[in-house]
Amino acid sequence: MARLDVEGVPYEDYNNRQLVAIPLAALGVALAIILGAFLLTGSPVSLGLDFTGGTELRMTADDASQSDIEAAFADAGIGVESVRSVGTANSYIVTTQETDTQAIEDVAQEVGTEVESIDSRSASFGSDTQREALLGVVIAFAGMSVLVGLIFRTFVPSIAVVISAFSDIVIPVALMNVLNIELSLGAVAALLMIIGYSVDSDILLNNHVLRRHGGFYESAYRAMRTGVSMTLTSIAAMATMFLVSWYLAIPLLDDIALILVFGLTADLMNTYMMNMSLLRWYKFEGVGA
Repeated sequence: MARLDVEGVPYEDYNNRQLVAIPLAALGVALAIILGAFLLTGSPVSLGLDFTGGTELRMTADDASQSDIEAAFADAGIGVESVRSVGTANSYIVTTQETDTQAIEDVAQEVGTEVESIDSRSASFGSDTQREALLGVVIAFAGMSVLVGLIFRTFVPSIAVVISAFSDIVIPVALMNVLNIELSLGAVAALLMIIGYSVDSDILLNNHVLRRHGGFYESAYRAMRTGVSMTLTSIAAMATMFLVSWYLAIPLLDDIALILVFGLTADLMNTYMMNMSLLRWYKFEGVGA
């Protein structure tokens, strides 16, 4: 395998303000998108059936188009949120707030379709799931922050990891709004995995710079050879999983993979621009100088 030439990154050509400007700008835009979504809908991201309740029906329609399916449900008095085509066959996923699965299945069969699966959740169950998922993310992030503080016991290196991890979560959530990807339990799992990926790469960088022998850039490049290689490999794997799951119409996997691609790409920027600039300031200008 060829050696990753991270030494070619011209860090010394840019000061800390220039280096941190791009990730901070990306974070600011992402926060603005999330705030706009919250003001418009009351939620920072569109919620899926796992959190709102409703029914998701998957069916194959050989002789019916998407508009035919929408019309059939409208005639039956069942409002649908979306009807989307998936995979290469005439397969569709219908999403509705209606929870009468028998009525939904009857309409699908009237259109002349084959029902592949049907999944329904009550609104109260979705509300409970929403609270539990939010609590899980908050606890995971808080636990990560405390652990990082205990590892480094210094404010600047610790806050650099926390800010980077925060941005790694915020940017994918903003992109979910832009691409109309709903928040599901699978998406929450992807966000939790992003926290783990982010902490791993940031701690690797901080540990090499603060605790290993050698100059700042020598230690940073040594960490980057490992960290960038791992992240690029993960991005490639998740991109492949997205393409395969999208092509084969495997539920949830395509959204999970895409969210991970967003988070890992953001992590490259935040770790090796934002975190790097804060570490460099700490080593050469701050209390660590």
